[in-house]
Amino acid sequence: MNNTGLDTEIARLVWSQRYRHGGSAEPDITATWRRIANALAQAEPSGRDEWAARFYRVLEGFHFLPGGRVIAGAGTPRRVTLLNCFVMGGIEDSIPGIFRALQEGAVTMQEGGGVGYDFSTLRPRGLPASIAGNIASGPVSFMAVWDAMCATIQSTGARRGAMMATLRCDHPDIEAFIAAKSQPGVLTHFNLSVLVTDAFMRAAAEGAPWRLIFPATPPHRMTREVNAAELWDRLMRASFASAEPGVLFIDQINRMNNLHYCERISAVNPCGEVPLPHYGGCDLGSLNLTAFISAPFSPSARLDMEALLAAVPIAVRILDNVLDVSHFPLPAQAQEVRAKRRVGLGITGLADALIMLGLDYGSEAARHWASGVMREICHAAYRASTALAAEKGAFLAFSRDAYLAGPFIRALPDDVRDAIATHGIRNSHLLAIAPTGTISLLAGNVSSGIEPVFAAEADRMILDAFGAQQHVTVMDHAVRLWRQEQGGRLPPAFVDAGALPVQAHLGMQAALQAHVDQSIAKTINLPATCGFADFADTFRAAHALGLKGCTVFRPQAAAGVLSARA
Repeated sequence: MNNTGLDTEIARLVWSQRYRHGGSAEPDITATWRRIANALAQAEPSGRDEWAARFYRVLEGFHFLPGGRVIAGAGTPRRVTLLNCFVMGGIEDSIPGIFRALQEGAVTMQEGGGVGYDFSTLRPRGLPASIAGNIASGPVSFMAVWDAMCATIQSTGARRGAMMATLRCDHPDIEAFIAAKSQPGVLTHFNLSVLVTDAFMRAAAEGAPWRLIFPATPPHRMTREVNAAELWDRLMRASFASAEPGVLFIDQINRMNNLHYCERISAVNPCGEVPLPHYGGCDLGSLNLTAFISAPFSPSARLDMEALLAAVPIAVRILDNVLDVSHFPLPAQAQEVRAKRRVGLGITGLADALIMLGLDYGSEAARHWASGVMREICHAAYRASTALAAEKGAFLAFSRDAYLAGPFIRALPDDVRDAIATHGIRNSHLLAIAPTGTISLLAGNVSSGIEPVFAAEADRMILDAFGAQQHVTVMDHAVRLWRQEQGGRLPPAFVDAGALPVQAHLGMQAALQAHVDQSIAKTINLPATCGFADFADTFRAAHALGLKGCTVFRPQAAAGVLSARA
């Protein structure tokens, strides 16, 4: 078997077990890229061979990495979705409605999609449940049903299940939700996030009363008051102990939504980088910054900005075509996704690129550089989408004046806004930064997303196609290049996640969020010695910086897929 382009054990393992299709029909990674390029070019009305060649060139050499579902499924006969994740429809507050939502989730997960749900629509424990006189068991009890479903679907050999559950901070069962994962082995297939409002953050800061209420209107209503500061403390202590729940600043999410005029968001995909309306989906791909660095580790090291920006319109077109060739588990998903044509172009390998350029991740210079790169990618992506609109038409839900009034759109350059006014825009949203865990391994273990390097060397746990755990020793991409080219143990600019102060994590996320119209998956790694007060302050600082969410992790909080090697 020829493994051209796969020069690490982990890359070969990930490709052969997760992404290679048809055995000998794909003798190497170049055959995988050709399969994907040819499949996505079928969405073009003409010139398909030419577009397939362009798509192949940006995939070759790991310059652009589509989401894992695209790599695994495009051009294969399998009935799978090419979108990584979906936010599902609203859960109707009735037994038939609950199990309808459960069925939709099961179908979606069986076909390869992760799912996100807002459980805030379900009545709290103790409220009358029906005219028969039953008493509601509350949203957390039904989450256990979803968790069992996910485990069952995964046991059939489907992709590892990923689910996100959210609950509003004013739901009467919020304390039960916060404590839901305090015991090991409970709701293991769920990530949890609390939908935190600006009003709650103010009330918590002031120690003011906070009203929990369900539903908003009678007849059967539950309402009670708690102290907001005490509720915030309970949330922070749960997260301090187990890394969950995370926090979503839902007002900021809706305030900055390009489609503020036609949708309200109350849930996100399982990793949090794409806030979505009901039945919305994640169409993700990442530009690998390390593939655009010239003369790494030398005084003349630089990012080839011209090549990077030339890749952006090709990447946008690839992601737009995914929406047309993908199968969707549910008709409602196809209708929602194609009406708005959200795509999520992001970056990966940021930390390794900084090391190759000699920039300390925690420095102001690194944040300034990263912000400038993301700004250029953002503007290039919007220009590409307006050009696509002129060629293929704007997304169906486009309303020119309302769209141009959005705060993110108002901040774009005049030429981009003028093009939107003239041609419309093909995609309602264009940018999201995903965790890129497995696709970064495929690219040689480049640093994931915008995360700092976890460790120079680590023991990595991965799941094979059947869900079995495998442990592999991995070396960071930049460290491996340094040792091959320079010798010595670590590059001068190397810094790992645990050595960085909180401000470095938050600062990098904030610097890039200004140029990302959706959100950013980012875990703030704190040392085991971090005290509770500093931990809680991290979330308050994230809100003050205008971030859309925050996840904080301490080493003793939960077992992860990575452990550093001494």
